Amino acid sequence: MTEISASMLQDKDPMKLDTSEISAWVFDLDNTIYPAHQSLFPRVASRMIDWIEQNFKLEREQAEALKTRLFLEYGTTMNGLSSEYSVEPEDFLSYVHDIDLSDLSYDKELDAGMSALPGKKYIYTNGTVLHASRILEAYGIDHHFEFIFDIFASNHLPKPALQPYQDFLAQSEINPKQAVMIEDMARNLEPAAKLGMQTVWLMAEHSWAKKGATEPYVHYIARDLKHFLSDAQHVLTR
Repeated sequence: MTEISASMLQDKDPMKLDTSEISAWVFDLDNTIYPAHQSLFPRVASRMIDWIEQNFKLEREQAEALKTRLFLEYGTTMNGLSSEYSVEPEDFLSYVHDIDLSDLSYDKELDAGMSALPGKKYIYTNGTVLHASRILEAYGIDHHFEFIFDIFASNHLPKPALQPYQDFLAQSEINPKQAVMIEDMARNLEPAAKLGMQTVWLMAEHSWAKKGATEPYVHYIARDLKHFLSDAQHVLTR
């Protein structure tokens, strides 16, 4: 079990982030742009189980077990379904991302926090452009982002495969040494750090999200995105 000590939190306090040379901010989407307690991802996960149950003619418990195994072994359930069962991503992803977002609304604090960050902003997600766009628009923050780099842009290679990170950097034309990546899954920060980016892990409860959180490639740790944005604003105004 990954344990985050008080001394580690102090050592990796985002208030120590050097923003003087930062010109780009790269955000994950699920459980990052929106907090885990918003429970959007469980809605997606439930529809994944629905799809597997219906298409594979399984009991729900069997479908859930298969989804979990594929996620843990392949990085995403979709990658596992494609690799083991030759499932086409488009139909599966359009089904699982068709979730109710009626409880989301304009988030003034999040909008202001994004506005305060100097430089360009991007979304890099294992989901789809459509899914990300719906959430960003619901929060009223879609105008902050240059573009969304999704699972199709990555040729269906999910994070933390290295090649899509390189492809993202090539497409965005940002200097990785002047960029920060913010993620809730710690292991997804390893390629970013390897390529020269500064990294911020948003604390998560799930063991699969914590995996790698104590590794050197996690440079900073924040409670959630809004706390990170608040810390960044304080750093910028010092």
